[in-house]
Amino acid sequence: MLISVTLLALIIANSPLARAYDDLLHTYMSVSLGSFVLRETVLHWINDGLMALFFFVVGLELKREALVGELADFRRAALPIAAALGGALLPALFYIVVNRGSAGSVGWGVPMATDIAFALGVLALVGDRVPWTLKVFLTAVAVIDDLLAVLVIAVFYSAGVNVAALGVGFGVLLLLFALNVVGIRNTLVYVALGVIVWVAFLQSGIHATIAGVLVAMTIPARRRIDEAGFIQRVRTLMAHFEEGGSGSARMLTNDQQQHAVLELEEACEAVQAPLQKLEHVLHPWVAFAIVPVFALANAGVPLSVSGISGPGLLVIVGIMLGLVAGKPLGLVGMSWLLVRLGVTTLPEGVRWAHIVGVGCLAGLGFTMSLFIATLGFGESELLEAAKLGILGASLLSGVLGFILLRRVQ
Repeated sequence: MLISVTLLALIIANSPLARAYDDLLHTYMSVSLGSFVLRETVLHWINDGLMALFFFVVGLELKREALVGELADFRRAALPIAAALGGALLPALFYIVVNRGSAGSVGWGVPMATDIAFALGVLALVGDRVPWTLKVFLTAVAVIDDLLAVLVIAVFYSAGVNVAALGVGFGVLLLLFALNVVGIRNTLVYVALGVIVWVAFLQSGIHATIAGVLVAMTIPARRRIDEAGFIQRVRTLMAHFEEGGSGSARMLTNDQQQHAVLELEEACEAVQAPLQKLEHVLHPWVAFAIVPVFALANAGVPLSVSGISGPGLLVIVGIMLGLVAGKPLGLVGMSWLLVRLGVTTLPEGVRWAHIVGVGCLAGLGFTMSLFIATLGFGESELLEAAKLGILGASLLSGVLGFILLRRVQ
């Protein structure tokens, strides 16, 4: 789907519909509540609003991985953390060297990112030629990469800070943490207060998508009953249900069966953590709606380099050098260093040839790179150059990674 909408955006941007496409994205939409009015363009609603949900799911994934996943154990977490750091810092350094002193220097964060959807998608195309542990490793690297991108956006790509609005946002976040501590599990409460946090961050100058990650950290990850308790409870309730008799008509009037079903529903709720439920509900919406809409709105760029020169050309070279060369060199180099020092080991069944292939796939920046580019370059002409660089580098990185991983015996 991502490939389809990206191609569609490119076709529209290079057709007679380009003007209408641009006008639609810059059409203003307003939401008002009493005297409060929030007025933004369609493009901003997508990038600042819908993408906040994307980052909310990223935050849920980060919290889950830190509690029970690949990041819960230091020895297992050390390798993807080091790989992600190397794969973020070296591309940024390459970009800075190329663009030092030019108007495009502000885009140094663009080649730091990895698009987890595209990277895992290409890895899936390789099939059973790669071990399952490699997919887990790439997922962990991409999740940490997203966290680094969030930190970069928060610190370097946010505007002047409105202290009052930021205070309101953090005040509500503290309230959300308190609700978690006292055991409030109703997801609607967290969603409603999370919207307030998002609006406060939007008004504060700190990029609104950061609110998504922070709110995700407040979502309860504890369950009311464990697996053993749930199994025992379900068996008891099923026995009560069977004792109530059979027949569809009896279900409507049988108090014992109705009571058993209601208690079974409560048990199913109690065995699931709100974090788990929200991630399960939101993931398909983010993967199949929000990210494709973002790609459709941001990937449309005229495929012409005739008017690009000077700073624009440096931006393209810096991004392509960072994603295509910096990503694999940084990721493989830091991984090799930690394994060499004995801090960690390669995942079971994974060889260095696999790590090199994954390093190339990490150069698929796309969604996150486009997002950071829009923050860094705004509506300037350099944004078009950045998009060309991202699209070219992502295509080349994906093809290289696929070929290398297919050749591993």
